[in-house]
Amino acid sequence: MTPLVAAAVLLAAVTHASWNAIAHHITDKLVGFTLISGGGTLIGLLLAPFAAVPAAGAWPYLIVSALIHVGYYALLMRSFRLGDFGQAYPIARGTAPLVVTVLAALFAGEVPDAWQAAGIAVSCAGLTGLALWGIRGSGRRPDWPAIGAALATGVSIAAYTVVDGLGVRAAGSSLGYTAWLMVLEGVAVPLYAAYRWRGELPSKLRPFAAVGLLGAALSVAAYGLVLWAQTRAHLAPISALRESSIIVGAAIGALFFKERFGAPRLVAAGLMVVGIGLMLHAG
Repeated sequence: MTPLVAAAVLLAAVTHASWNAIAHHITDKLVGFTLISGGGTLIGLLLAPFAAVPAAGAWPYLIVSALIHVGYYALLMRSFRLGDFGQAYPIARGTAPLVVTVLAALFAGEVPDAWQAAGIAVSCAGLTGLALWGIRGSGRRPDWPAIGAALATGVSIAAYTVVDGLGVRAAGSSLGYTAWLMVLEGVAVPLYAAYRWRGELPSKLRPFAAVGLLGAALSVAAYGLVLWAQTRAHLAPISALRESSIIVGAAIGALFFKERFGAPRLVAAGLMVVGIGLMLHAG
């Protein structure tokens, strides 16, 4: 992983945590995800004419990824409904890198070398510790439905990460793959919302339209950067590095949602920095 790739993934981490915070901020989660996913489809349609059409071999991956993303959105909405942002987000994102490491070895033949494995392990230790501290520090008994939804969200993240990593490499154009993925994945939630509210959709969305569409733009930018990076480095280190968004998410939770930050998250941030250094050494 080169410094340029690492910088792109770190920027993706910031934008990713930001759009997730916007989604959490909108009280009605279906409203938030309708605007973000629907806005992503509109952005994809605007980008598509300016990008190469993905090669034929990429389309099966695009279709499978779009289906996984629909499940991911449903699980993420449930996670945000059931748990605090500072708890649900670290569990969901922290689960993914370890699962990606296994799936990438099985399906992409990417077995991490010693430096990469050490970097992934150290980063995941920080992320796991942060998630566990969020459960312990909440002052309540563990909310197992919320934890289960967040863990399932993490597995879905790992699944689409590997599918998209293989797909974008087959596409021949990371921008084209990004555009068509946004088009395909973004229609399901708005269609469901239109069916559920039957004629009330504009009035439901209007109060949050501006912030929701900002979230959509951040979401497309975040994943577009990751897809570009996946054409230039192994999937597992990118997944681990992207999940530094957890630290950004913790800071957002503390600043905007009045959730505790504290020493454990500083330790987790330090472990992430060490893990990043090890992964860069591998590059």
